[in-house]
Amino acid sequence: MPLIFLILLPFIGSFLAAVLPSNARNTESTIAGLIALFCTVQTALYFPQIAGGGVLREEMQWLPSLGLNLVIRMDGFAWMFCMLVLGIGTLVVLYARYYMSPADPVPRFFSFFLAFMGAMAGVVLSGNIIQLAFFWELTSLFSFLLIGYWHHRRDARRGARMALTVTGTGGLCMLGGMLLIGHIVGSYDLDHVLAAGQQVRSHPQYLVALCLVLLGAFTKSAQFPFHFWLPQAMAAPTPVSAYLHSATMVKAGVFLLARMWPVLGGTEPWFWLVGGAGLVTLLLGGYAAMFQNDLKGLLAYSTISHLGLITLLLGLNSPLAAVAAVFHIMNHATFKASLFMAAGIVDHESGTRDIRRLSGLRSMMPVTATLAMVASAAMAGVPLLNGFLSKEMFFAETVFINTTPLVAVALPIAATLAGIFSVAYSLRFTVDVYFGPPATDLPRTPHEPPHWMRVPIELLVLVCLVVGVLPAWSVGRFLDAAARPVVGTDLPAFSLAVWHGFNTPFMMSLLAMAGGIALYAGLRALRAAGGIDAPPLIHRLEGRRFFEGGLAWITLLGRNGRRLLSTQRLQWQMLWLVCAALAAGAMPLWSQSVQLGHRGMLPLSPAFVLLWGVGTVCAIAAAWQAKYHRLAALTLVGGVGLCTCITFLWFSAPDLALTQIVVEIVTTVLILLGLRWLPKRDETLRTATSTEQAGTRRRRQRDMALALASGGGMAWLAFAMMSRPFPESTSTFFLENALTQGGGTNVVNVMLVDFRGFDTFGEIVVLGVVALTVYALLRRFRPARETMDLPEQQRNMPADLQTDLLNPRHASDTAVGYLMVPAVLVRLLLPFAAMVAFYLFMRGHNEPGGGFVAGLVLSVALLLQYIISGTQWVEAHLTLFPRRWIGTGLLFALGTGLGAVALGYPFLTSHTLHFDLPLVGGIHIASAMFFDIGVFTLVVGSTLLILTAIAHQSVRGHRYHARLAEEAAEQPVPAVHPLEATP
Repeated sequence: MPLIFLILLPFIGSFLAAVLPSNARNTESTIAGLIALFCTVQTALYFPQIAGGGVLREEMQWLPSLGLNLVIRMDGFAWMFCMLVLGIGTLVVLYARYYMSPADPVPRFFSFFLAFMGAMAGVVLSGNIIQLAFFWELTSLFSFLLIGYWHHRRDARRGARMALTVTGTGGLCMLGGMLLIGHIVGSYDLDHVLAAGQQVRSHPQYLVALCLVLLGAFTKSAQFPFHFWLPQAMAAPTPVSAYLHSATMVKAGVFLLARMWPVLGGTEPWFWLVGGAGLVTLLLGGYAAMFQNDLKGLLAYSTISHLGLITLLLGLNSPLAAVAAVFHIMNHATFKASLFMAAGIVDHESGTRDIRRLSGLRSMMPVTATLAMVASAAMAGVPLLNGFLSKEMFFAETVFINTTPLVAVALPIAATLAGIFSVAYSLRFTVDVYFGPPATDLPRTPHEPPHWMRVPIELLVLVCLVVGVLPAWSVGRFLDAAARPVVGTDLPAFSLAVWHGFNTPFMMSLLAMAGGIALYAGLRALRAAGGIDAPPLIHRLEGRRFFEGGLAWITLLGRNGRRLLSTQRLQWQMLWLVCAALAAGAMPLWSQSVQLGHRGMLPLSPAFVLLWGVGTVCAIAAAWQAKYHRLAALTLVGGVGLCTCITFLWFSAPDLALTQIVVEIVTTVLILLGLRWLPKRDETLRTATSTEQAGTRRRRQRDMALALASGGGMAWLAFAMMSRPFPESTSTFFLENALTQGGGTNVVNVMLVDFRGFDTFGEIVVLGVVALTVYALLRRFRPARETMDLPEQQRNMPADLQTDLLNPRHASDTAVGYLMVPAVLVRLLLPFAAMVAFYLFMRGHNEPGGGFVAGLVLSVALLLQYIISGTQWVEAHLTLFPRRWIGTGLLFALGTGLGAVALGYPFLTSHTLHFDLPLVGGIHIASAMFFDIGVFTLVVGSTLLILTAIAHQSVRGHRYHARLAEEAAEQPVPAVHPLEATP
C-alpha cells in the first residue's frame, strides 16, 4: 500500500464520522478503530524494509519550480513514531467507545480525533520541511478542536484558545526557520537538509534559524517558558488527553528536535538553549506535579517533566544521549497513555478526579488499581519496568558528560533531584488514591469499568513489563532502527541489559527512590496538617496568569489604538486607507526614480477622447449629485464603469470587459443595499449650520485633491509601464504556449486555469472564506418571516419595499422602480440568464468567457429574484444552498488538481481529451474545464451568500429605523421656544 494512505485514510474516516448520525456511536467508533488498526498493521509490515537504515520514499509533483513537491518519507525514526501515533490511537479509540457519553456529540469527537491522527501522521511522514510545517499547523488546529470539545465549559474554551495561540504562534516561527534552512541548503527536501548539517551550522544565519525552529519545538512540547498551556488543556475529555499528551501532540516538539538533530545539533548554542530549557522544564514540571490535587493535573505536570528529560538528552550533543531520548519517547508513551486512561476510569466511575476526596479504591476496583500501580512504577523508574531502563541511561549520560566542571557536577545532582520528584508524585498518584480507607463521599460508588474499556491499559502495561524484563529481545531491533536516522548510520554501542552492576547510575536510581519515598512521606504529613496549599516558591509564577495578562494588555493596547485612530464615520476611515495606500505606492516609486518609457505612441483617436470625455463628465457629475441624490450619483458611477469596460474592449481585452461589466452590476446592487443605512441627504443639509456647510465644502475640496492625486498617480504609473519595452520572452510566452500547452486559444482563461491555476485556486479559497465570514457576522440579523397587510400584487415584495409603499411620502427610488418592473418578467429572466451563463462558461477556454464571469451572470439573475420577488418568495420556490455551492466548488477545484497529482504530474497540470461524436464532430475537453466548474460554482455561492446576507441585514435595519420613526411620531412633541427654533 502507498505510504500516503497512512495519511489519507484517517482524513477519509474523519469525513465519514462527521456525516454519520449522532446516535451511531458504535458505527463511528468501529470505523475509527478499524482505520487506526489497519494503518497500524500496515506500518508494522513496513519494518523489514526500514530495518538496518532503509528509507521508503514516495514523491508526487506539486510545485516543482518552487521545490515544493509532496514527499512521503519513512525511515526508522518515522516508523517508530507512526507506530506510536497509530497504535496508541487504536487503543484510545477503543477506550473512548466506553468513555464518551451517548449525550455527547460523538460524531464530532471521532471526526476531530481521526483528523488529528492524519495530521500527526503527516508531520511524521513528511519528506519536505514546508510540508512538515503545514501538517504541524494542522495538529495545532485539530488539537484546538479536541481540547475545546466540551465547548459549553469555560475552562475548555480557555484551554483550547491557549493551546492554539501558543502552539500556533510557535508553528509560524518554525515555518520561518524552515524557510531559512531551505534557503541555506538550496532545497526543502528533507533528505537534502539532513545531508547538509555542516553547511547549515557554518552559515551566518544558523543562530536565527535555530532559534526559530526551537520556538516551534518548545511551544509544541511545552518546554519552559511555554509549559503553562499543557495543564490548561486537561479540560479536554480524557481520551483526548491520553492521546495528545502521551504519543502525539506534545511529542511533536521532541520529534522535531530529534529529526533536526543531525542538522542543528552539535553546537554550543544548541547545547545551552536545548539543554537549558530541558533541564528547567524537567525540574519545574516534577516539582509542580507533587502538589497537584487533580489526577489529570498531576499527570500533566509529570508529562512536562518527562518532556524536559527528553529535551535535555537531545541537548547534550551526545549520540548515546540521543539514543536514550528515542528510547524514553517510546517508554513514556506507553506508561503515560495507560495512566491517563486509568485516571479517566477513576473519574468515570467515581465522579471526581480530586485526589483529596479519593481513597481506598483498591478494594472497589482492584484490577484497575493494579494496572495503575504498575504504570506509576514505570513512570517512577522502578527496576524491571521500561521506565527504569531509559531513566538509567539518562543518569549515565549526566554522569559521563564531557563539559565544563560546573555543569559536570550540577547535572547529575539535578537529574537525581528530578528522579526524587518523579517517585514522589508517582506515589501520590497511587497511594493516596488506591490505598487507605474507602472513600464514602464520592458522587458515585466506584466499581470496575467494562472489560473492553480496560483492555487498552492492560496491553500498555504488558508492554511496560515485557520491555522492562526482556528489553533486548522485545525492543532492541526497533530501538536500533529508530535511533539510527537520528544519530547517523554509525550507532554508538549501548546495552539494554537489565543489570549493569553497582555503578553510579544505579546508585543514583536507588537514591532517587529512597529520596522520593521520604519526600512523599514528608509532604503527606504536611498536607495532613494543612500546611501545603500550593507549590511553594513558584505558585505565584503561574504561566497562565502571565499569558492572560499579556492577552489583556494587547487587547487594551489595540482598543486604545482603535479609539485614537478610528472613527465611526466611514469618510474618515476611507480617507486614512486611501492616504496610506497612496503613500505606500508613492514611496518605492520615488526611491526608485521610475521614469517614463520611450516607446512610440499610437495616434490619438477622437472616438477614444470622446469616450473618456463622457466618462469624465459622469465622474464629475457623480461627485456633484452625491451632494443631493445618491441614487443618481450611483447611476453616474455606473456610467464611469461602462466607459472602463469599453476601454478594455478598445485595448483588445474582451475578457476583462465582460468581467468588468458584470462586476459593475454586482457592485451596484451591493451599494444599493448599503444606501439604506445612510441618512437622507436632504434632511442632513436642511439641519446643517453654516459652519457645518463650510466644513463640508472643505472636506469635498480635500477629497477631490486626494482623488486627483490617486487617479493621476495610477494613470501616470500605467502610462510609464505601457511606454516601456518588455522582453519578448515575457510578453509572448503565453501567446505562444496557450494552445499547445493549455489546450485553449483564449490566453486569459488558459492563464487563469492552467499556467496560473494555483494562484486562481488560492483566490477562490479566499473568496469562499470571505463569503463565509460575512455570513457568520451578519446571520444574526436575518429577519423572521412575516406577511404584511398589503394587496395581493404587493405581497411578494421585499419587506423593506413594502414598508416604503405603506409610507409613500418617504418611498425610496427602489420602491418606485419596483412598480415599474413586473416580477414575472424578472422570473422569466432567470432561465435566459442561466442559458447565457452556460454559453459563457462553455466558450471560455477558446473565446471570451469562463467560469468566473458565468458565475457572476447567474448570481446576478438569482439576486434579481431576491430584489424583485422578495426573500420569502425565492426561498419558497427556489432551493438555494450557497454554502454547499462554495464547498462543491472547492472540491471540484481541488479534485482537478489532485487528479493530476495521482497521474504523476504537478498539481493542476492540464490535460486535453480529443474525441468525435456523431452529428457533432470533433470535440476536445480540457481537464481545466472541471477546475473552471469549481470556479463557477464557488463564485455563485459566494456572491449569493454575501449579498443576501447584506440584504437581510438591510431589511432588518430598515424595519428598525421605521419602527423608531413610528414610535417618535406617537410621542407628544415638546414646545420649542421661538428663539431656539432652527430657521
